Amino acid sequence: MAEEQSFKYVIVGGGVAAGYTAREFTKQGLKPGELAIISREDVAPYERPALSKGYINLENKASLPGFYVCAGSGGEKQLPQWYQEQGIEMILNTEIVKADLAAKTLVTATGQVFKYQTLIAATGSSVTRLSDFGVEGADAKNIFYLREMGDADELVNAMSVKRNGKAVVVGGGYIGLELSSALKVNGLEVTMVYPEPWCMPRLFTAGIASFYEGYYANKGINIVKGTVAAGFSTNSNGEVSEVKLKDGRTLEADIVIVGVGARPIISLFKGQVEEEKGGLKTDAFFKTSVPDVYAIGDIATFPMKLYNEMRRVEHVDHARKSAEHAVKAIKAAEEGNSIPEYDYLPYFYSRAFDLSWQFYGDNVGESVLFGDNDPKSPKPKFGSYWIKDGKLIGVFLEGGTPEENNAIAKVARTQPSVESVHVLSKEGLSFVNKI
Repeated sequence: MAEEQSFKYVIVGGGVAAGYTAREFTKQGLKPGELAIISREDVAPYERPALSKGYINLENKASLPGFYVCAGSGGEKQLPQWYQEQGIEMILNTEIVKADLAAKTLVTATGQVFKYQTLIAATGSSVTRLSDFGVEGADAKNIFYLREMGDADELVNAMSVKRNGKAVVVGGGYIGLELSSALKVNGLEVTMVYPEPWCMPRLFTAGIASFYEGYYANKGINIVKGTVAAGFSTNSNGEVSEVKLKDGRTLEADIVIVGVGARPIISLFKGQVEEEKGGLKTDAFFKTSVPDVYAIGDIATFPMKLYNEMRRVEHVDHARKSAEHAVKAIKAAEEGNSIPEYDYLPYFYSRAFDLSWQFYGDNVGESVLFGDNDPKSPKPKFGSYWIKDGKLIGVFLEGGTPEENNAIAKVARTQPSVESVHVLSKEGLSFVNKI
């Protein structure tokens, strides 16, 4: 008989959300032995954004224990011994292959059984791989994806072996932009390839994107738009040597990094929990349709109060906040109390080269560009507002001060009325400071 362990609370997944869940449980009062975290990774929860922002910098490398959670939000770093001291069972290198939610039982790949009273699903996302689409040669050596520490370690190793080599970044979103700058800073020759008419199309307008594309081009990054990687050639060692593009061109490559999106990991719960928009459907306290099962972070599709609709958000900020909210809700329910509903303001940010932008709210409606978005400017500072039904509902700002970033967050939440789009574009950032 496989061994069986029982816990009051079990978190499945060992990412950012798990780390913040653990911290909130200890704040709310946790007895030793009540909580277990079961993670496929072999390290305690860490701040995932550090992988693309500092971990792959060869000269000035961010490394553990520097970015264990909760370092990213200015909290105490939770080193592996922190979990021991709190009496939290950290079960690493362990994959759950079956979840029987009716029986409150989880089974691992090796047949271990875990029982729980309350389950917190924090399984996060997995990267979309080119081999999933049957792209020829996509399993060659030196084609990388960045999701976990192990991925970053392999990439760092290849970057030092192929110093001053050629890197091709497939994808023009978050990961594509951050990694292209990191590779360039580390002395590689970089080409970005993406099918869309401009980079980061889910958030950027053409006006915002033209600044970043111009800035990257000035840094010597080659940008190839409107086509995709259709196949890869390899050398005699089985390493990638060139990227074949759909439009017939080829690009030499010593290293390829693919950032073409991610998918929520919810297969464990298929057919047992109500789903919506690709995630597990929850209420405003992250409770799913199954009693005592909560879902947080990337996999939760929750009611976004501000816009009165169900949304799923893949971002570290929401991973942290949903974790804290779910724990407060769990503890309140145990005591027969209630807490306010989750009221999230969407927030995204990025840093690359000397640039730093923040975005709050929703990027729908009419957009208004303001400020200096000339890529050649010594100190570029610009932004965009989004106006819908006469109200300002989203703000993007590059080069803002902490005060200005706080101010744009405030207006995205309060949604002030906008008399005239024309006046708004003239006023630019001063509009925010008036409010």
